[in-house]
Amino acid sequence: MDARLFADKRVLVFGVANERSIAWAIARAMHVGGCTEFAFTYAGEVLEKRVRPLAESVGARLILPCDVTDDAQVAACFAAVGGIWDGIDVLIHSIAFANREDLEGRFVDTSRAGFRMALDVSCYSLVLLARHAEPLLASRKGSIVTLSYFGAEKVVPNYNVMGVAKAALEASVRYLASDLGPQGIRVNAISAGPIKTLAAAGIRGFKGMLALAEEKAPLRRSVSQDDVGNAAAFLCSHLSAGITGEVLYVDAGYNIMGM
Repeated sequence: MDARLFADKRVLVFGVANERSIAWAIARAMHVGGCTEFAFTYAGEVLEKRVRPLAESVGARLILPCDVTDDAQVAACFAAVGGIWDGIDVLIHSIAFANREDLEGRFVDTSRAGFRMALDVSCYSLVLLARHAEPLLASRKGSIVTLSYFGAEKVVPNYNVMGVAKAALEASVRYLASDLGPQGIRVNAISAGPIKTLAAAGIRGFKGMLALAEEKAPLRRSVSQDDVGNAAAFLCSHLSAGITGEVLYVDAGYNIMGM
């Protein structure tokens, strides 16, 4: 990657859980591309212990608590970011959650509370963050990238309500791209193939999903965090200046296959 691609860029990252997180791979790719201006968030003390060393390793200016279900925390987070930067170039949204019991069994048995939780954390959070970030992104004609999965459009066993949340997320990308486009802000999603992450550990049968992807994908392999990180770097750089409202598949071609 060109070491100047993200020089002088400011990147705000939501969703790092540990060193295997896709959000961390994205930040790492941008760091390789010359970015030295980062801000990271974490949700709770347990995650802070994992996020802080990673953030410090790339010289992050801010490492902030931010529970996206708490409007006051989100507002405080962006107030802190706005206090050191008059604008941001990139916002990474890699946040999703569903109760384990709602990822197993039948989708029809999803609880009301579980449905609300999955849609709130996994989808509405993007809308909320985009609204707070809008003035900061507009000043530098920045980009938002979020993470989706094939379960948004096809039924994937044990994905259930998360598939519905991801479908809503992908629709939100299109509406946000329309809303924010006049200010030069681009909004895109990456639909990544199955990757071994902390979130994936909560999906029963994940190893089988990974094996199937490796067997059936045209490239006959799974994808890595770095594959997704590099694709996100492309979507947030000037190289993709004409792309917005899109879902980019980074899944070794799995999504194109039929039977």
